Amino acid sequence: MNYKIVSDSSSDIFAMEGVPYASVPLKIITDEKEYVDNTELSVDEMIADLRKYKGTSKSSCPNMEDWNGAFDSSLDGAFCVTITRNLSGSYNSACLAGEDFCEENPGKRIFVVDTLTAGPECALIVERLAQLISSGLEFDEIREAICEYKKETHLLFCLESLRNLANNGRVSHAVAKMAGILGIRVVGKASEEGTLEIESKVRGAEKAINEMYSRMKIYGYRGGRVRIHQCQNPEGAESLCRLIRDEYPEAAVIIEKTGALCSFYAEAGGFLVGFEGAKR
Repeated sequence: MNYKIVSDSSSDIFAMEGVPYASVPLKIITDEKEYVDNTELSVDEMIADLRKYKGTSKSSCPNMEDWNGAFDSSLDGAFCVTITRNLSGSYNSACLAGEDFCEENPGKRIFVVDTLTAGPECALIVERLAQLISSGLEFDEIREAICEYKKETHLLFCLESLRNLANNGRVSHAVAKMAGILGIRVVGKASEEGTLEIESKVRGAEKAINEMYSRMKIYGYRGGRVRIHQCQNPEGAESLCRLIRDEYPEAAVIIEKTGALCSFYAEAGGFLVGFEGAKR
């Protein structure tokens, strides 16, 4: 059986080898310009533009046509991976597109994974799906396995600014005002309901990284896979990686740059960490 993985661009994975794959872009929209979250976009230029821009900006999810265009009727079906539905309409659009696709292509199957998260945790789920598909499992076996796997993955984030999150209703403005004042960083997580929760506030980059690693261990990290996606903060990502490998030398840690959507919300200096931990 041949299955495709289709992920919205919140996973920051834009291409894969070994399995059929497509990334469906989200967008960042201002009154002056639209930024499409794909490999053709210069994220650094987008960040520079938005830093100077004084108007309103927002994110926009893929529509049904975007999802339908990524499906492949020559294959047996697809597994879709979306950002949490509590932060975006991407999941609902994918579900509606999947229903239409299956009606038009009898016998094909689509399963949409509401990750309840974003960024590097989504990427871990995409990578696990690729492993499951490559192992030759049947559709229902893959579906059951990925639903169990996502109970074992977690997302933490460390941000210097919460401006865009607050302006788009993801966190309160009162909380956002604290970030960036006198070097304060905000550390938070993706909750079990798929919302963003602030867990602590620390002053200084080093304390923030130590806090991130402490919280990884609280949530059961014991040397499993880790993805660190950073927005113009490679030093912070490398520092966290060193902490992990000091304790777990064989840990598989991948560091990537955030794409447009994750950069918009993480903002310059922020980074997100997806990791395998305790089962929820």
